[in-house]
Amino acid sequence: MRIGIHSFSTGPTFKEQIQVAADAEGHGLDSCWYGQIFGHDALTLAALAGRETQRIELGTAVAQTHSRHPFHMAIQAITVQAATEGRFSLGIGPSHKVLVQDMLGLPYDQAAAHVREYLSVLTPLLKDGRVVYAGEKYRVAGALQIPDAKPCPVLISGLAPIMLRMAGEAADGTILAWAGPRTIEAYYVPRVNAAAEAAGRPQPRVCALVPVAVTDDVAAAREQAAITFEVYGRLPNYQRVLEREGATKPAELAVVGDEASVERQFRALADAGATDVIAWLYPVGEEKAASLDRTWALLGSLVGKV
Repeated sequence: MRIGIHSFSTGPTFKEQIQVAADAEGHGLDSCWYGQIFGHDALTLAALAGRETQRIELGTAVAQTHSRHPFHMAIQAITVQAATEGRFSLGIGPSHKVLVQDMLGLPYDQAAAHVREYLSVLTPLLKDGRVVYAGEKYRVAGALQIPDAKPCPVLISGLAPIMLRMAGEAADGTILAWAGPRTIEAYYVPRVNAAAEAAGRPQPRVCALVPVAVTDDVAAAREQAAITFEVYGRLPNYQRVLEREGATKPAELAVVGDEASVERQFRALADAGATDVIAWLYPVGEEKAASLDRTWALLGSLVGKV
């Protein structure tokens, strides 16, 4: 199982967001993933982080689809792939109604159909540099003029059955949030793998985004998680994920404990079929710096071992 870090693990400033990738590489991690909500642009950060690193994979987890036309998403993804010298993976998703419709004023109905058409435009552009597509939501005909273009993997934030089917048959895998070992093994992995097999595609990646804190004070870690991640439990898309796992709030899915305990929980995710863990580090207790240092150190020590 590959081990990566999420950019939300650090502060929101530009320098902090670039530094987290360098820190991840310095600790021997496999990847660094940039999120996109209200902060700096995730693809731009990944491109610039590529100039500050030499080895690790850089990706988005995830870039919102509704606010960025797939033609221009393809152009930017190819540019980031060039900046990172072939180390970029594009994670995309339809986000949430509260962000897309309520805030941006864009329609959020038929999110799965939107993603399918989005991929129908995006994928040919990434692979072949041209597309002719006529659907209900997109009508696109055009070609890129990037002679040195190299394609990048595409993953989607698939949670519902139809999205998981798309992740297997039309993308390179899925990025999951707030999913635990039980539902990864019983619900997510079987669906996405079956779709890939039916489409004759390679086994897809299953990337699990989880909060992580190495600490001896588990109670404090759960209390802090309840505060830090409470808002995600109010989003309908994630509420369904929590229900499948038998959880009532995101804090219950946080991976917390001492080094041995966190390692066991990572192994449980790997045994369930997760190919990647994307760790969202969060500070815990009075000795927050010490907790973060322990977490970074453990992540580095587990690379290639779980």
